[in-house]
Amino acid sequence: MWFAPAAPRFMEDGEKVSSIKIVTDSTAYLPLELVAGHDIRVVPLKVQFGKESYVEGVDITNTRFYQELAQASTIPTTSQPSVRDFLEVYDELARRGHPVLSIHISSELSGTVSSALTARNRMPNAKIEVVDSLSAAMGLGMMALTAARDAGKGHSLPEIKAHVAKLTQSMIVLFVVDTLKYLPEGGRIGRASALVGSLLNINSILCCLKDGRVEVLAKIVTRGRALKRLLELMDERVAAGTPVHVAVMHAQAADEAWALEREIRSRFNCAEVYFSELGPVIGAHVGPGTVGLAFYGEQGAVGVPLPEHQRVPTNKALTALAGDMP
Repeated sequence: MWFAPAAPRFMEDGEKVSSIKIVTDSTAYLPLELVAGHDIRVVPLKVQFGKESYVEGVDITNTRFYQELAQASTIPTTSQPSVRDFLEVYDELARRGHPVLSIHISSELSGTVSSALTARNRMPNAKIEVVDSLSAAMGLGMMALTAARDAGKGHSLPEIKAHVAKLTQSMIVLFVVDTLKYLPEGGRIGRASALVGSLLNINSILCCLKDGRVEVLAKIVTRGRALKRLLELMDERVAAGTPVHVAVMHAQAADEAWALEREIRSRFNCAEVYFSELGPVIGAHVGPGTVGLAFYGEQGAVGVPLPEHQRVPTNKALTALAGDMP
């Protein structure tokens, strides 16, 4: 298992370490120093290349994963943690008397929440709450981090859970990908749309919507235009001057991600900005070259949802293709 080392008695900012512990999974891609500093427990998912199985964050690095992905004849598959994986973590914390808030990747994208719920139900005497983030990557990561900070401030388990529930409704996750060929393997988007997108070399902006599913927002011919549209979408959703919490994410596209981060810092009132590389499990479903954002405004100040006419549901993506191109 991948466990963070025990936290010191006081965090760097002077907050006491809480008796409430936060558990998340490896798809949060939180910087390791934050995982350790807030004593967040991380339950890993797995990725498989043929008969070879690897535990994310344990026995395969991001660099090695993307090297193998480039040489693989078939797209790798991924799997959720087992119930036993969660029981090991929950049992350890419960024996020490810790209430637990367990926050995980969207149930529409993975069975991780199901494994966590089954494990919780086998421990009826423990105080364990499981939350479906309806998000992924640093969208999930920032929820786990917020929960850990709330715990450090002495908030109760119901209060922390309610705060995270609000974030599940305000968190926005957007991605630009080079190809849609990786997504059909997970059943997340129509195969016909993925084929046409690959043939035409169209970069698609993807959004993890509030129902937790990945949908195509727009198909754009050039990558430069796609990245520009990513910023425009963020600008449309953040009221001027509103403090915003942001994470910039990438898969083998660090230079573009750093440039995107600099642009965000110059345009927005950033309360905090994180930089994160997507690991094997999410990388297996979006592919190398992906650049993404996760963000939310303070006090629910993120702007209105995407207008309905701009949304392209996955089952209509093929027929809408021509109209989405600039």
